[in-house]
Order: sequence, then C-alpha cells, then structure tokens
Amino acid sequence: MGRLLWQPSKSRIENTNMYQFMQAVNERFHKRFSTYNELYQWSVENIPDFWSAMWDYGDVIHSVPYARVVDDATKMPGATWFEGARLNFAENLLRYRDDHVALSFKGEGRETIHLTYRQLYDQVARMAKSLREMGIQPGDRVAGFMPNMIETVVSMLAATSMGAIWSSCSPDFGIKGVLDRFGQITPRVLVTANGYTYGGKKFDSLGQIAEVVKAIPSIEEVLVVPYTDSQPDPSRVPHGVLFHDFLCREEGPAIDFEQVPSNHPVYIMYSSGTTGVPKCIVHGVAGTLIQHIKELKLHSDVKREDTVFYFTTCGWMMWNWLVSSLALGARVFLYDGSPFFRRPESLWQMAEEEKISIFGTSAKYLAAVEKANVKPRETFDLSPLKAVLSTGSPLSVESFEYVYREIKEDLVLSSISGGTDIISCFALGNPMGPVYAGELQCRGLGMRVEAYSPEGKPVIGEKGELVCTAAAPSMPICFWNDPDGSKYRGAYFELFPGIWSHGDYIEITQQGGVIIYGRSDATLNPGGVRIGTAEIYRQVENIPEILDSLVIGQDWENDVRVLLFVKLREGIALTNDLVKKIKDTIRTNTSPRHVPAKVIAVEDIPYTISGKKVELAVRKIIHNEEVKNRDALANPEALELYRNLPDLRE
Repeated sequence: MGRLLWQPSKSRIENTNMYQFMQAVNERFHKRFSTYNELYQWSVENIPDFWSAMWDYGDVIHSVPYARVVDDATKMPGATWFEGARLNFAENLLRYRDDHVALSFKGEGRETIHLTYRQLYDQVARMAKSLREMGIQPGDRVAGFMPNMIETVVSMLAATSMGAIWSSCSPDFGIKGVLDRFGQITPRVLVTANGYTYGGKKFDSLGQIAEVVKAIPSIEEVLVVPYTDSQPDPSRVPHGVLFHDFLCREEGPAIDFEQVPSNHPVYIMYSSGTTGVPKCIVHGVAGTLIQHIKELKLHSDVKREDTVFYFTTCGWMMWNWLVSSLALGARVFLYDGSPFFRRPESLWQMAEEEKISIFGTSAKYLAAVEKANVKPRETFDLSPLKAVLSTGSPLSVESFEYVYREIKEDLVLSSISGGTDIISCFALGNPMGPVYAGELQCRGLGMRVEAYSPEGKPVIGEKGELVCTAAAPSMPICFWNDPDGSKYRGAYFELFPGIWSHGDYIEITQQGGVIIYGRSDATLNPGGVRIGTAEIYRQVENIPEILDSLVIGQDWENDVRVLLFVKLREGIALTNDLVKKIKDTIRTNTSPRHVPAKVIAVEDIPYTISGKKVELAVRKIIHNEEVKNRDALANPEALELYRNLPDLRE
C-alpha cells in the first residue's frame, strides 16, 4: 500500500455528489451502504439497477423512455443498452440556457473569451440551421481539424443536435495522419481554423487542408475559423467559406433536436495508429452520455459552480470527456497552446486568474513541472482548486507526493485510466475516499474490472491483465468499415474470448485501488518475470539529471534484456557514475530484475500525437522490423535515433 496522502473530512464527504447518489440508491433499493466499496460491489453485481439509477440521477433528457436497461450484460461484444429510448446528445449538453458562463477560451498570449449558456445555444442553433439547409442528415459526418476553442464545441454540438456524427483531429496532425482518419469516414463538412499557435510560433493549417480536401471528394463545405489571422482567405481551400459567414443570420432560431435511438453514433474516435492505419472507433449517444455524466458528476464531483479545465487537444478523448461537463451546467475552460508558454508555471497562473476548481492534465505534465521546480502553492492563490486529475500514462509515486507537497494539501488527486476505446475510464477518482501514493482510488461504478492472471483467473494484490468481465454502455457500438465485426473482436476479445481485454497491466489492491504498470503489450519479460515499464519509469523520473526516458525489452541470447534510453538535461553526460546511480536507484526501489542491462543516452524520446511513449515502435526499430505508420507520431524523426546503435550489439 502506498503512503496515505489525503483523506476527505466527514463534511466534505457528505457534500459530494457521490454521497448523495449513494443515499438515493439506499432509498430506492432499500440498502444501507456507507462506503464506496459497498456501492461499487452492488453496482457490478446489479448492473441493470445501477445504470437505471444513474439514468435517473443524471437526469438524462429523452423523448421516449427505454424498455430495458440492457439485454444481456455478459454479451461482449453486442450487448444492447437502453433499448427503445430516443434522445439527443446535444440537447443534454444544452439543457441550461441562462447567463451562467458555459465556455471560456484562452489561447497563447490572448485574453480569455467567455460565452454564456444562452449565447452558446444561439450559436449552435444558427450553425445547425445552416447545416440542415445544406442537407446534412442524421448519420452524416462532420469533421473538425481544430484547436481547442469555442468554435470547435459549437460545431460538435450543432452536428450532434441533428444526429450527425462528429469526429476531430488536432491541427498538429500531418496531412497523411488526417487522411488516414478522415479519409476513412468520408465527412461532408470540415471545420478548420486558418492556423494555430504553439510555443509562441504560428502554424498555417489552410495549406494542409487544401491537400486534404482534394484527396477526400466527399467534403462539400470547409468552414474556416479566423484564429492566427483575423481575416484569412477561405478561397485558399476548395469549398472554403468563413465560419461566421456560414452561420445563418436569423435572430434567435430554435434547435430542432433530432431524436435518435440510444445506439445511434455520436462520435468517431481513432486508435493511435502506431501499428497501421488507425481504427475508427464508433461510440453511441446514450452510452457515451451516461458514462460521462457518471464520471464527471460522481467520480469528479462536478457541480454547477465549478470551473473544469483539462489540458487536452481535440485529437484526444479527454476533449470529448471535458465538453460533457456542459451537461452539468459547469463552466468549461478551454486552453490551446503550449502548457509552458512563456514560463513553466503559466497554467497555474491561469488556474489562479480563472478560479479553476478542477484541473486536469497528464502525468507527463506533472513530472515536467516538478523537474522545472515549479511550486504553485508558493506563488498562486489556488483556494478554489478542489481536484487535480491526471491521465495519459501512469502517475508516479513522486508525482503524487509532488502534488500534495507543492500544489495543494487539501484536494483530491484523481489519477484516471481508460481510453479512446471506451471514451471514458475503467479506474478513476472517488471524492469520498482516501488518496494513496501511486494508486488510482477506485474502479468506476458499473465497470466490472478485474486483473487477470495469464490463466484467466482474477487476482488481487498481484499484477495482471486489465479486463472487463461485463459489458459497459460506453463500449464501442462498432468500428467504422468493419461489417462483420472482425476488427472489433480482434482488438479486445481474442486474449480471453468473451471478455474485454484492454491491453493494460494492472494490480487491484486490497483496499480496492488500482496500480497501473503500463501497456501489457510492452510488458518486459526478463527471465520469465513480468515487469511493467511504469515500474522503471517511476524510479527514473525521480533522478534530476534525466529529462525523459523509454524502456523496452530486447531479444538477447534466448532471453529478454531490459534497455533504458535516457534523454539527459542540457550539459549532462552519461558517465559511469550516473549509470551506476540510475541502476542503484532502480535496484533499491524495485528489484534486481528491473535493473536495465544497458543505459543508453539519446537525444529524444518518440511520442504519439496524443502524448504516449511509443515503446513498441522503438522495439521494432532495434529488431530491424518495419514501423508502418510514422504519421501517428509527434516526432517521427526521433525513431531514427535508435537505429543501428553500437550499444545494442554488445
């Protein structure tokens, strides 16, 4: 068990939405639950009852009620959720139409822009009317190649209000990366900003978009949002028109929310694409909505008075998750640009100025600000801050301790883990419960998550494969262009037939928490002992000379040897003393099996565009295998740094 870092007070517990939901369950089902673990166990043993209670507590707006919650929760894939219900995704996110601020947007070096719920409804209504007039139908695709800004949210809501399907990429994707995604789903409308900024530099988007439109003949209209230029030339793009010229001029139009079946597609998301063309993952209206409401309202304790921020791009599922906070009437804060623009503590200054109460980011960011010696609690007033959320990769014990030591003592640190695959989480925060260093607080309500041994048996207190042994409503309804479902089944159901296998290597602790050890397909196996790469990263990230690292296993003399690549601080050399320090740190805090056979200095660590280390691609490079899709990488040139290294032949 990790060190206890935080425990909520009794009054704080009783003020949470999770506690109120537990009381509602007690009353409705004649229970006497007083702890989260009791509530969780009931939720996975009584799946229809739980999701029925969640539907009501989440106040899901619908025009026709469901006939039953689920036909068979053991059927994976293929369980049918909320059969017979008709509803609209955007209607649920636009339930508030008052003068409370709905969206705030800040770009690098720009003043914050605010939009109220009333103004948001009006903009969505005007865009939806124009989309309808051009003939957009339910099921048509509307795509966004956009920064994380207000017009992106407006476009998504306008599309989904009429039953169209929204799909987005961030503008740092290359042309091939965009074509690999949008080329598969043939959108009729493409929304783009004229450019974006990152790290103080401006980047043009219209040149790329012109090439994309030429290659995707289905695109009939390209809506250009002015961003880096106040008066961009839309004629640079085929079918280009300025975004605000496209919106209808009618005063105060009403939105005709298209009522669709519960399994109607709302989003198309994409796998990372590091092993081939990205898979197009289709998510349904009801499943996405109710799962997001559950995770935001209960597990993140989002309330109307909250300001919710997540550092994300529109190419990451956390954007979709963040925007669903509108369904709870909160203020959603959007930021686009570098998290270190002008200075390392810039996001914490923003948190103070904007009174952010829920601050979401990545494990990589928290490790980076710790390395930069940022101490927000000494510089900024963070009194409104009640939660810090982290995802993207496992959060180290050191980062847990850093948050409580240097950011704020009295908050809930919710490390969360799930994925694009379920557009939500398997394990996440519990505002009623304690925080232990290195542990995610709990498995999500209604998510029957287990750690499986290689023999397919559930284990507690041991490492195993993350599986879900019952269906969940946010599991994909299908993959795009997968008529027989073979791609879908192959992605999750081959390791343990009929059981969702997620590809993460985890441990479920005795108190019900979860420790993430990294991707199971990148698990190291020296001498037949399974080691999660995150176990080594946790130790290396605490060594001040090292900026970043990457661990893989190399096939060597009929076994596997562990290789550790390190990116060092400027001016630091990989001396024998430093190598010894690294190995001693790993040996002391883990085991001799974890100690790398080789420590090798490299200039850069390759990442996907969504910020994940690409261990498998590096492993392929050092074994002289082909890496099929480099366009999924943010820095594909970094892969070449690992080719034909002399150290790998010794």
